Amino acid sequence: MYFILGIAGRGRGVVACLLYNQIMTTRERYAQLCKEINFHNYRYHVLDAPVISDAEFDRLMAELRQIEAEHPDWVTPDSPSQRAGAAPAEKFEKVRHPRPILSLANAFGAEDARAWFERIRKLDERVERAAFVVEPKIDGLSVVLHYRDGVFFQGATRGDGEIGEDISANLRTVRAIPLKIPVEKADDGPLTAGRAAQLSLFGESQPSSAVGGLPSYLVVRGEAFIPLKDFDLLNRRLAEAGEKTYLNPRNTAAGSLRQLDPAVTASRPLTLLVYQVVYAEGGQVPATQWELLAWLKRLGFPVTDVARRFERLDEALDYIQSWESRRDELPYEADGFVIKLDDLALAEDLGYVGKDPRGAIAYKFPAREVTTRLLAIEVEVGRTGVLTPRAVLEPVEIGGVIVRNATLHNFDFIAEKDIRIGDRVLVKRAGEVIPYVIGPVTEVRSGTEQAYRPPEACPACGQPVEHFEGEVAWYCVNAACPAQLVRNVEHFVSKGAMDINGLGIKIVEQLIAAGLVGDVADLYTLRREDLLALEGFAEKKADNLLAAIAESKRRPLARLLTALGIRGVGEVVARDLAQAFGSLEALAAASAEQLQMVEGIGPNIAAAIVDWFGRERNRAVLAKLKAAGVWPVSSQQSSVNSQQPLSGLTFVITGTLPTFSREGVKEFIEAHGGKVTDSVSRKTDYLVLGEAPGSKLQKAQALGIRIIGEEELRRLCGG
Repeated sequence: MYFILGIAGRGRGVVACLLYNQIMTTRERYAQLCKEINFHNYRYHVLDAPVISDAEFDRLMAELRQIEAEHPDWVTPDSPSQRAGAAPAEKFEKVRHPRPILSLANAFGAEDARAWFERIRKLDERVERAAFVVEPKIDGLSVVLHYRDGVFFQGATRGDGEIGEDISANLRTVRAIPLKIPVEKADDGPLTAGRAAQLSLFGESQPSSAVGGLPSYLVVRGEAFIPLKDFDLLNRRLAEAGEKTYLNPRNTAAGSLRQLDPAVTASRPLTLLVYQVVYAEGGQVPATQWELLAWLKRLGFPVTDVARRFERLDEALDYIQSWESRRDELPYEADGFVIKLDDLALAEDLGYVGKDPRGAIAYKFPAREVTTRLLAIEVEVGRTGVLTPRAVLEPVEIGGVIVRNATLHNFDFIAEKDIRIGDRVLVKRAGEVIPYVIGPVTEVRSGTEQAYRPPEACPACGQPVEHFEGEVAWYCVNAACPAQLVRNVEHFVSKGAMDINGLGIKIVEQLIAAGLVGDVADLYTLRREDLLALEGFAEKKADNLLAAIAESKRRPLARLLTALGIRGVGEVVARDLAQAFGSLEALAAASAEQLQMVEGIGPNIAAAIVDWFGRERNRAVLAKLKAAGVWPVSSQQSSVNSQQPLSGLTFVITGTLPTFSREGVKEFIEAHGGKVTDSVSRKTDYLVLGEAPGSKLQKAQALGIRIIGEEELRRLCGG
């Protein structure tokens, strides 16, 4: 059946008629949107476990409002557009707010904000002369605080905007909330330059402890949240205790405040900022938002220190946009700023659109957290041989950038978060940082998702990978792995290793690209004509490089062991191995048990050494080095069980000694069989103390480490 329905414009052309079934399709979509938004409202406001990002929710709401604008007769009182939130949870007592606790309409850019201003300017000529206050839009949980005769007696969540949940006992544990106002300030401390600047933000010249005209009944609104640094510390403590970590500060704050046990809330690093008077009986409440913030601050409430007042909207927009590129400087998660008319009476007179007040608007920053589908997990091999998992995502826009890949940190992270291929995952992109997966949205799993297992072979060379219990990283230890070749050669020729002068990273890349170097041993088979064929090489440069390569053959065994890049074998361990075994043949034949007899070598490093020498490709590299004459033997070889005066003892040095230089005392200790490390630990036997010591002394005292001077050190060695 066909009907002539009129003309629809709105910049999308003219439609003279519509099919009846098209109307039904739009109506069905509208019903579907209502259902979806109500579901997401419930998950966000009641369960504190959203399954989509704020940006995705905003898009659903925008589509709903668009349909309602075209079909206003479809709008009912229970439409999501007419609600500020969702119904409160059943486990708390209900609190009816003295006035509605409303949400704000959104502006996605300066043009949206200007359009908002034009709309309200047409409603009231006073808007033309209005000033504006800009405040951060903190991503936390909205709370409502009630005071009777200056004493806190009730606190609630926003709930559905009309009725919230009574969480008074939990809010009492939040130390930022004053239990009595005005807060008595016995001593605010000296008025430093920083504090004076903070006070001058609201026109204060000095701290104020007395506020006249305090309402007998006062209800204020604020945003509870967990500061970013405290959230990181909380997750770190949980991880160290082997407990589950949290995905983001907002959900953690909301869940913390809605605990049945206030002790749990008290254990979380919650705070809040207050920004609105909801209701007041008696007393005097400021008539402007800017004065209100100062008044709340003088009462003892925490308020933002980045709020600003502007005479013109363009100035306010410039200030907000200045924060877009530096939003990470804020100590909390903020998804934008709020622009408010400074004149509170004017804002009230403008009324509401649905349940959005006309006197303010939320200027939203581009989203940095979204949810999308995890299509696959790929593995990349880094230059040091570490295998890193990478998420392949269903393309999604984050902050104006289309993201198709994100880091998954490491394989332990995947296991800890139980991330599965096919999951809907929460992805974050902060500033220019590479996007990363926060975790899965397990509530929407269908059962088709696949658990992930780390690879057993390197994806670049096919060799078995290495992983030790208790360590996070997985490694490819093949010295000839093509994914690591540039980095391996660069390390081999570095100053702390074989020290081949003139062989920098650019030349290394050039040699590998030309096919002249397939592993580190190939450096010793380079010919003059090979180098002269490369761009940038003249005869002198080629001769100098070949001479430096030849000179490196004289490096001691410890330097070669460092250069080989065996995991866990740095300069100190390489020196100890060279002294203990004396040759590559002896070291290659050593068992894990024999290796652990060397001071400082534990089971993981011992296993890594055995594994490295057991790889066929690594043995092939060693054979090529030996054929090229790169096969040093230690002249200081000593038995693992040798009994020098300081054998088996570990020393740390701090301060200036009477006759020894820092290098001199280190050589003295090592010559007598001892070992020198840089940091004090429980494994340290002696701290050698000189004048003007550093913090190592306090740590040694705390651990009960024996402290000696230069004279006692000489006596230990029989001097």
